[in-house]
Order: sequence, then C-alpha cells, then structure tokens
Amino acid sequence: WGRWLRRHRPRPALEAVDTDLVLGYLRSRAAFHAKATIANVMSHLRGMGEYLVRDGIWPSSPLRWMKGPKINFRSRLPKRIGREHLKALWEEAAKRPEGFARGQAMAILAVLYGTGVRRGELERLDVCDWSCDEGTLQVDGRKTGEERRAPVPVGVARCLDAYLPHRQNVLEKAGRLEETALFVTRSSQRLKGDAVGEMIHRLARRAKVPLVSVHQFRHTCASDLIETGLTLPQVQQVLGHRAITSTMWYL
Repeated sequence: WGRWLRRHRPRPALEAVDTDLVLGYLRSRAAFHAKATIANVMSHLRGMGEYLVRDGIWPSSPLRWMKGPKINFRSRLPKRIGREHLKALWEEAAKRPEGFARGQAMAILAVLYGTGVRRGELERLDVCDWSCDEGTLQVDGRKTGEERRAPVPVGVARCLDAYLPHRQNVLEKAGRLEETALFVTRSSQRLKGDAVGEMIHRLARRAKVPLVSVHQFRHTCASDLIETGLTLPQVQQVLGHRAITSTMWYL
C-alpha cells in the first residue's frame, strides 16, 4: 500500500489519505483476484487504519464502514476426485499407445495424487530431486519459503522408475542429456504446468470424467490421507502447508 501511495501523483501525505485513495488502491488489487484475496487485503488495511488512528495520524479510519466481498465458504471446500474417476483416469492414461507418453502420463498422475504436490512444484522438479533410496521427492518451497521432502509411496516410485528410461531415450535422441527437468516434452524441454493441465483435461474428456483440475489431486491426496488415519500435523508436513489452518479445510 505504501509503494502504491508513493507512485501516486500527486504523492499524498499519509495524513491526507482519504476514502477515494483507499478505494483506488483496493480496485487496483481486486483486478483478476479472488474474493478471498480481496477480503485478506481489506483485513490487513483495516488493521493498518486502526494503527494510524491510534497514533493520531488519522482522525478516523474510512475502512471501518467499508464492507468486504461476500464469501461463500462452502465454495472453498476441497473438491475431491472420486475413486471411480481416479481409476478411469489411470486406465485412460494406460491406453496411450506410445511408451514415452504413456509412462509420462502415469508418472504425473501418480506424483500428483501420491504426494500432493502443486502444479508449479511438479513443473520445477528435477531428476536429482527424486531419491530412489530414500523414497522421497525434494520439493522446493517457493510458495511457503520452506523446502520439504515428500514421502513417495511404492506405487508412485514404480511409475517414476518406469518413466525414467523413456525420458532418457528422448534426451539422448535430442542430444540434450544436460537437461535437469524430471518431466520433459518430446522436444526435450521442461514440461510446463499449462501442458500438464491440458494433458489431464484431455484424459478426463476421453475417460468421460467431470472436469478435473491439477489442484484437485492435492485435495484428494489430503482427504484420503486423513481418511486413512493420519493426523493433521502429519498431513500438513506432507503437503507443506505453512499454517495448520490450511490443512484443517480437509476435515
């Protein structure tokens, strides 16, 4: 908010900030953002406003009467993929005729569901992040600021081991053995998150499964872990949530 005010012309003094300026900032933050994000911004601003009133800089805070967006918390509940739909997706992936495409699709589905990684985390995985001996994936902490080692179930490990020879063949054919990405395209480039989403949507259409997003695998992983008896702190560690309140949604 301070940076936004400094860029504003003419630059206002903090004491001169009025309702119009606050609304202008909120409008700039609201573009292409979810209601929950806007509500979070307003909550922080209200706290700042009360601080400025307490310090005698503002006579009163205009944020006291501003209403935030109405949020339907039920719409934020995790959207789980049913077991029959999961099975249909795997069966459709297994039907892919070409070895590389089949192995890659099976491995991606397995990693998404078995470890609960986010789409960006999957995209940034390198071969060296997979430890076959330890049975873990080293996941970067770009979102939370903390790296984590995600335990890899035996079935997921088998899918990865089946995919890696196909990856090696693609890289050798292209003469790009220096590529570090775990998941690559046929042209030996790092597989992007958008391409992962398109692949999953294609599989869902062919398997006649309702629209499935990449993030739903994370929801399903967490829900199934809790259902099998893991505690919330254990699930929090697997998913890499910074706050346990994020994990509590899966209850």
